[in-house]
Amino acid sequence: MSVWKGRFSGKLDPRALDFSSSLKVDRRLYDEDIRGSIVHVSMLGRRKILPVAEAKSIVRALKLIRQEIATELSGAQGRTGRGGSDRFVGEDIHMAIESRLMARLGETGGKLHTARSRNDQIALDERLYLQKAIALTTARIRNLQRVLIGLAQRHQRVLMPGYTHLQRAQPILFAHHLLAYVGMLNRDYERFIDGLRRAAKSPLGAGALAGTSFPIDRTSVAKELGLEGIVENSIDAVSDRDALLEFISSAAITMMHLSRLAEELVLWSSREWDFIEMSDAFATGSSIMPQKKNPDMAELVRGRTGRVYGDLMALLTVMKGLPLAYNRDMQEDKEPLFDAADTLNGSLQIMALMLKKMTVHKDRFEVELRSDFLVATELADYLVRKGMPFRKAHAVVGNIVQDCVQSKASLQSLSLEKYRAYSALFDKDVLPVLEPRASLAAKRSAGSTSPAEVSKALRRWRAKLRV
Repeated sequence: MSVWKGRFSGKLDPRALDFSSSLKVDRRLYDEDIRGSIVHVSMLGRRKILPVAEAKSIVRALKLIRQEIATELSGAQGRTGRGGSDRFVGEDIHMAIESRLMARLGETGGKLHTARSRNDQIALDERLYLQKAIALTTARIRNLQRVLIGLAQRHQRVLMPGYTHLQRAQPILFAHHLLAYVGMLNRDYERFIDGLRRAAKSPLGAGALAGTSFPIDRTSVAKELGLEGIVENSIDAVSDRDALLEFISSAAITMMHLSRLAEELVLWSSREWDFIEMSDAFATGSSIMPQKKNPDMAELVRGRTGRVYGDLMALLTVMKGLPLAYNRDMQEDKEPLFDAADTLNGSLQIMALMLKKMTVHKDRFEVELRSDFLVATELADYLVRKGMPFRKAHAVVGNIVQDCVQSKASLQSLSLEKYRAYSALFDKDVLPVLEPRASLAAKRSAGSTSPAEVSKALRRWRAKLRV
């Protein structure tokens, strides 16, 4: 069905139609499109813009069409593994639904589009989709946080080397390391929730760009759709996609956090580190090397982060030079939106499942703690507490470490006499400082890796997330 046949005498070239059609992509918005249409036409009936009987007949037909499409998509997915259907006909999802409506109701079906444009229609569909996508995303973020908290709780007393520059730095609690990701994910959660507040505005009623002369009630439509008001300016309502950009931006940041965790899982599961072992359910083998156990799921999360970055850049580039108001370029907003949402939600799900089944090699952590100079900072702090300026203390301990490296000794192997050769401030109370657990217990600052602070943090997170 052509919506502009009155102005045009010729037909669109089939190749141009195929090039410009968005139906393969935007058909997944069918539920949002029908939901918006039902509320819109119901309002037209209440406002006497359409006869109430006609409005009701359109609503009934739209509900049947929604059921019909759901069945078709479900059947196609079952047959092919993909959500396609040969029965979809039209330039986009809006016209595909309207065509079906007119096939059922004749000219009455054509009245659905009264006081509406496809410009405000698609803007509404996308904002309704964001509500659904954000609900799923935030639920999966919370689930991953709970998995991390459970892992931290089970390994609350396990020590590990903390790293900076990928070099061993100071001893920390493994639980403290995991809770760092819980904090990152919490900010991700808040970004999505905050973005939802701006996305939950209705653009419907803006028309093509200038509004409509019909006495519609935009506010009641927004309320009935569960939105928190309207996008006030009609040009703004149809010409921007910042709500989508904000969602994909938040998705990119979350994927960055997941990628960092995935990278650590890849490192930790190698024989060189051997801190963890992936479950067979989330690892694969090699086609040629029988001994291999590859952390493929973690690698895929790390790799797919680039896709979401690309989705963000793609939509930013689409929008960057567009004059007001709507331009057909904006049709290209859906693929990056859907891809970012699907990739993020899949990654959140697989990461939670993978962590649940992961085995932690607690003894390996302890071995590594004693094979390096992780308590060097505690030695410097010891001298500071004895009255030595920190910079001088730093130099003294640096000399001790350098000598240990050359003689292949450890800090724990040095006698008190050896320490006193470097500074008379060293006394017998220095020996307990050399124990990693003493290093942790000595921490006093809020949010530190001390067992007391980590225990408090766990209690806070368990209460917040109801674990």
